[in-house]
Amino acid sequence: MTVPDRLPGGLSADTFLRDYWQKKPLVIRQAFPGLQSPVSADELAGLACEQAVESRLVVEEENGHPWQLHNGPFSTDRFTSPPPGNWTLLVQGLDHWVPEVAEILDHFRFVPNWRLDDIMASYAPPGGSVGPHFDQYDVFLLQAEGHRRWRFGGACSEQSPRVEGTPLRILKDWQADEEVLLAPGDMLYLPPGIGHHGVAEDDCITLSVGFRAPTVDDLLTSFTDFLCTETDVSAHLSDGDTRLPDNPGAIGDQALDRLEAEIRSRVSDRRNLALWFGQFSTAPKNSDIVIPAEPPATTDDLLEALADGGVLRWNEGSRFAYTELDDQTALFVDGERYLLSGDARPLAPLLCASSRPDTAQVARLCQDPALAELLTVLYNQGSLYFE
Repeated sequence: MTVPDRLPGGLSADTFLRDYWQKKPLVIRQAFPGLQSPVSADELAGLACEQAVESRLVVEEENGHPWQLHNGPFSTDRFTSPPPGNWTLLVQGLDHWVPEVAEILDHFRFVPNWRLDDIMASYAPPGGSVGPHFDQYDVFLLQAEGHRRWRFGGACSEQSPRVEGTPLRILKDWQADEEVLLAPGDMLYLPPGIGHHGVAEDDCITLSVGFRAPTVDDLLTSFTDFLCTETDVSAHLSDGDTRLPDNPGAIGDQALDRLEAEIRSRVSDRRNLALWFGQFSTAPKNSDIVIPAEPPATTDDLLEALADGGVLRWNEGSRFAYTELDDQTALFVDGERYLLSGDARPLAPLLCASSRPDTAQVARLCQDPALAELLTVLYNQGSLYFE
């Protein structure tokens, strides 16, 4: 699959990334003409009852308290008698469970895969919403069913006033700059920090395609943990050149220089940085997404399926990435890394280019027994399957 050069709706991807990405909102009318929702409200309610699925119910007012939150999984009778007043059901990671939803992601590959979070579904009856708020990620809000009225605008921050008495981060006294009504197939892009409030005009389903960047805290914590397991960190600092101090309580420049040099030598290794980030950015969101194949396949089974024209595809919840090193190509799949050398290196970009890797090319590369074995490992761990 080639990288899309246009957004759904026709806008140049270069223009979007230059003028809108992380800068300002964009309304795209009929980004997906004739769109039929890939899931129904009943199907979303059924998913919200599953233990492995992350789901939430937001009630605008409950027992005199504003914007109350309930976390799933829910009992089946929770939706036979829905809460009074305005409410919304949220189902996270819908692309992990519904292949037709995962197909939508291919339209957004103009942004690197490692930035993708997931697709969340929001169902609400008339009047339902999750309140005025802002997010710390980029999101494309795709209307899949019914109509939702969006008010949005204004840069928000952690200092923005919030409504009290709710576990949610609801904005208080917020004023929108713009208002639009989205119909099925319409889409709204919002960068991080932009306040927004969507209210259902009728029974409606909105799909939120979210792109999340890691926090600096996440980066520092994860990278240092990686360094502590991947490199020799048991050695003690040496200070054989210590000079007589003016004051024994002073931490002088000599000590700080030594500490800085030691830390810099560890974090400036670009190979380690690439290996860590590949594993970090492809780690599954939870352990229930990637399920080992049952029964497991042998290498002969896999080669036979390829020879018969079987179509491989990613597990909907799997994440694939790769990076080119000086002498190897590192393939990252669901938080694991595989180092490929020589003629094996092309397998990594091939597997990562599309959720359905080119079967003929995969079969050709798997004439190498080592690559056939690697593909069998990926299949058996649940990262790949045959359609």
